[in-house]
Amino acid sequence: MGDSVKTDKTPKPVKFWNGVKAEFKKITWPDKDSLLKQSIAVVVISLVVGAIITILDFALQYGVDFITTL
Repeated sequence: MGDSVKTDKTPKPVKFWNGVKAEFKKITWPDKDSLLKQSIAVVVISLVVGAIITILDFALQYGVDFITTL
């Protein structure tokens, strides 16, 4: 009855790194063209969102300054 218990003598750190290695083999890395296009898209979108936030900040600052000087 107790004979079906598995006894795995592999240390936990070794198991962990074997698991990490197995997961890295499952990764599908993008090709060079796809990586370049996605990187450019991230930079452009970041700049656009940054510009929108800057414009909103200046507009809100102007509005608050206008209201406080009344």
